[in-house]
Amino acid sequence: MWERVYIAAFAASGIISLALTFLSGKIALRFKIMDVPSTRKIHHKPTPLLGGLGIYFSFLFTILAGILIVKSGLIPDFLKIYVPGIESTLKQVIVILLGGAVVVSFGLIDDIKTLKAFHKLILQIVAVIIIFSAGMRVSFFLPDGFQSFIMTVLWFLLMMNSFNLMDNMDGLSAGVAFISGSILFIFAVQMGQLFVATILAVFLGSLLGFLRYNFPPAKIFMGECGSSFIGYFLGTTAILLTFYRYEEHQSFLPVFAPLVIFSVLFFDTLSVIWMRKKRKLPVFRADKNHLSHRLVGLGMTTKQSVLFIYLLTLCTGIGALLLGSLNVFGGIIILLQVFIIIIIVGILELTGRNRE
Repeated sequence: MWERVYIAAFAASGIISLALTFLSGKIALRFKIMDVPSTRKIHHKPTPLLGGLGIYFSFLFTILAGILIVKSGLIPDFLKIYVPGIESTLKQVIVILLGGAVVVSFGLIDDIKTLKAFHKLILQIVAVIIIFSAGMRVSFFLPDGFQSFIMTVLWFLLMMNSFNLMDNMDGLSAGVAFISGSILFIFAVQMGQLFVATILAVFLGSLLGFLRYNFPPAKIFMGECGSSFIGYFLGTTAILLTFYRYEEHQSFLPVFAPLVIFSVLFFDTLSVIWMRKKRKLPVFRADKNHLSHRLVGLGMTTKQSVLFIYLLTLCTGIGALLLGSLNVFGGIIILLQVFIIIIIVGILELTGRNRE
């Protein structure tokens, strides 16, 4: 029965996202909040930002509409047995929305008038504190307290900044987020986590509505407010599905699911940081050394590069769905397979650069 909720949540947020992303683009044009071409960017004409507002507010409005339906008693009879469970998760929902509002707010400020990296870092940590204080934290293998807080902060900083760094080609960051989020959705359904699966369905609808305007050639960019929110939300759901709910009697393998699902994302981030450090360039300075750019350097078009990374994300991430049912040996095989795929991509890139 709950499958109908997934479909309704996905469809509602998708339709709202279509409308709000279009409206966000008009607002960006009206107030000239644009991404202007430069030597470090691949687009050739000014493009509206603020697409992230369409993603966040379609997510927010759909969630609030769902809460209103439950509170007003308009929920269908066949779903009323779930009401106690829904109400027990409302605190977590509010906390997630509140943290998301902080992330989107500082992202919006950065899109309008660029924030310094340090100021952005402080605001990101504020959002993490909101999540951590509500009990949603990286606690697996770690005692509660300071160590858990540090790991939670590092996890969210990695997720938010990785999706920000990957937002370098039309449709790339949102598409990778949609694929990763879809795998997390299936993972949540497998684990019987109705709450996490439902908010993921809402999130996926919001992303798909935005992708209608962002898939190459893009008519609007998500901006900092969008990429940061995507990383924040997927970081939160990954915690809820793995680190947060781990119990001693369970297999420990699902804790590796986020590393598998986001392996391509993390490969892009770490390789870019390594190359910038090697060239003694600022870590947060934009350039054309991302995985997508390196694939274009091998001869792909920008659209082929984006689609290649989509397939690569699916190919590596899909193995995470098996981690809950495998023994240790099977889990090692999945992790080894992901590692080998990433190494193959690295070898292809290195060969291409050596021939330039």
